[in-house]
Amino acid sequence: MKEKNLLAITSVLSILLLTLHLTDDIVRGWFPRGIPDLVCVLATTLLLYGALVIAERPLGYLIMIVTGLTGAAMPVLHMKELGGEFAKGNGAFFFIWTVLAVGATGCLTVILAMRGMWSLRQGRRRESIAR
Repeated sequence: MKEKNLLAITSVLSILLLTLHLTDDIVRGWFPRGIPDLVCVLATTLLLYGALVIAERPLGYLIMIVTGLTGAAMPVLHMKELGGEFAKGNGAFFFIWTVLAVGATGCLTVILAMRGMWSLRQGRRRESIAR
Protein backbone atom coordinates (compact mmCIF):
# COMPACT_ATOMS: atom_id res chain seq x y z
CA MET A 1 0.00 0.00 0.00
CA LYS A 2 1.31 3.43 -0.87
CA GLU A 3 2.36 5.63 2.02
CA LYS A 4 0.02 8.48 1.04
CA ASN A 5 -2.95 6.08 1.09
CA LEU A 6 -1.84 4.72 4.44
CA LEU A 7 -1.60 8.27 5.79
CA ALA A 8 -5.14 9.10 4.62
CA ILE A 9 -6.48 5.89 6.18
CA THR A 10 -4.73 6.41 9.52
CA SER A 11 -5.78 10.07 9.62
CA VAL A 12 -9.43 9.22 9.01
CA LEU A 13 -9.21 6.38 11.54
CA SER A 14 -7.72 8.79 14.09
CA ILE A 15 -10.55 11.25 13.40
CA LEU A 16 -13.15 8.50 13.78
CA LEU A 17 -11.66 7.36 17.08
CA LEU A 18 -11.36 10.96 18.30
CA THR A 19 -15.04 11.58 17.62
CA LEU A 20 -15.98 8.34 19.41
CA HIS A 21 -13.84 9.43 22.33
CA LEU A 22 -15.32 12.94 22.44
CA THR A 23 -18.80 11.43 22.31
CA ASP A 24 -17.94 9.26 25.31
CA ASP A 25 -16.57 12.32 27.14
CA ILE A 26 -19.82 14.21 26.44
CA VAL A 27 -21.95 11.26 27.63
CA ARG A 28 -19.95 11.06 30.86
CA GLY A 29 -20.35 14.80 31.42
CA TRP A 30 -16.62 15.54 31.15
CA PHE A 31 -17.02 17.81 28.15
CA PRO A 32 -19.33 20.84 28.18
CA ARG A 33 -22.37 20.68 25.92
CA GLY A 34 -23.79 23.34 23.63
CA ILE A 35 -21.47 25.59 21.63
CA PRO A 36 -18.49 23.18 21.94
CA ASP A 37 -20.56 20.62 19.97
CA LEU A 38 -20.55 23.00 17.01
CA VAL A 39 -16.83 23.62 17.50
CA CYS A 40 -16.25 19.83 17.44
CA VAL A 41 -18.20 19.51 14.18
CA LEU A 42 -16.25 22.35 12.57
CA ALA A 43 -12.92 21.01 13.84
CA THR A 44 -13.76 17.52 12.58
CA THR A 45 -14.67 18.97 9.19
CA LEU A 46 -11.32 20.78 9.04
CA LEU A 47 -9.44 17.60 10.01
CA LEU A 48 -11.27 15.59 7.34
CA TYR A 49 -10.60 18.30 4.76
CA GLY A 50 -6.89 18.17 5.58
CA ALA A 51 -6.76 14.38 5.40
CA LEU A 52 -8.85 13.88 2.27
CA VAL A 53 -8.81 17.01 0.10
CA ILE A 54 -5.47 18.73 0.59
CA ALA A 55 -3.56 15.68 1.82
CA GLU A 56 -0.43 16.12 -0.30
CA ARG A 57 0.02 19.84 0.31
CA PRO A 58 2.02 21.36 3.18
CA LEU A 59 -1.15 22.61 4.92
CA GLY A 60 -2.70 19.14 4.61
CA TYR A 61 0.34 17.54 6.21
CA LEU A 62 0.28 20.17 8.96
CA ILE A 63 -3.40 19.47 9.68
CA MET A 64 -2.68 15.74 9.82
CA ILE A 65 0.25 16.34 12.19
CA VAL A 66 -2.07 18.33 14.49
CA THR A 67 -4.65 15.53 14.22
CA GLY A 68 -2.05 12.95 15.14
CA LEU A 69 -0.64 14.97 18.02
CA THR A 70 -4.15 15.47 19.40
CA GLY A 71 -4.75 11.73 19.23
CA ALA A 72 -1.36 10.89 20.69
CA ALA A 73 -2.07 13.18 23.64
CA MET A 74 -5.28 11.37 24.64
CA PRO A 75 -3.67 8.59 26.74
CA VAL A 76 -1.53 11.18 28.54
CA LEU A 77 -4.49 13.48 29.22
CA HIS A 78 -6.66 10.62 30.53
CA MET A 79 -4.05 8.57 32.39
CA LYS A 80 -5.65 9.31 35.80
CA GLU A 81 -9.03 7.93 34.68
CA LEU A 82 -7.67 4.69 33.22
CA GLY A 83 -7.32 2.76 36.46
CA GLY A 84 -8.85 2.27 39.90
CA GLU A 85 -12.59 2.48 40.42
CA PHE A 86 -13.13 3.99 36.98
CA ALA A 87 -11.92 0.81 35.30
CA LYS A 88 -14.72 -1.14 37.01
CA GLY A 89 -17.45 1.26 35.86
CA ASN A 90 -19.93 1.03 33.01
CA GLY A 91 -18.35 1.57 29.61
CA ALA A 92 -14.81 1.66 30.98
CA PHE A 93 -13.55 -0.97 28.54
CA PHE A 94 -14.76 1.02 25.52
CA PHE A 95 -13.38 4.27 26.96
CA ILE A 96 -9.95 2.81 27.71
CA TRP A 97 -9.81 1.02 24.34
CA THR A 98 -10.61 4.21 22.41
CA VAL A 99 -8.04 6.19 24.40
CA LEU A 100 -5.32 3.64 23.62
CA ALA A 101 -6.39 3.23 19.97
CA VAL A 102 -6.50 7.01 19.46
CA GLY A 103 -3.01 7.27 20.94
CA ALA A 104 -1.59 4.55 18.70
CA THR A 105 -3.19 5.80 15.47
CA GLY A 106 -2.28 9.37 16.41
CA CYS A 107 1.40 8.45 16.76
CA LEU A 108 1.34 6.64 13.41
CA THR A 109 -0.40 9.61 11.77
CA VAL A 110 2.29 11.99 13.06
CA ILE A 111 5.08 9.74 11.79
CA LEU A 112 3.53 9.30 8.34
CA ALA A 113 2.62 12.99 7.99
CA MET A 114 6.13 14.07 8.95
CA ARG A 115 7.59 11.63 6.41
CA GLY A 116 5.22 13.05 3.79
CA MET A 117 6.20 16.60 4.67
CA TRP A 118 9.87 15.61 4.50
CA SER A 119 9.47 13.95 1.08
CA LEU A 120 7.62 17.04 -0.18
CA ARG A 121 10.55 19.17 0.97
CA GLN A 122 13.05 16.80 -0.64
CA GLY A 123 11.12 16.91 -3.92
CA ARG A 124 11.26 20.70 -3.96
CA ARG A 125 14.96 20.61 -3.24
CA ARG A 126 15.53 18.23 -6.18
CA GLU A 127 13.49 20.47 -8.49
CA SER A 128 15.55 23.55 -7.56
CA ILE A 129 18.80 21.66 -8.15
CA ALA A 130 17.60 20.42 -11.57
CA ARG A 131 16.93 24.00 -12.74
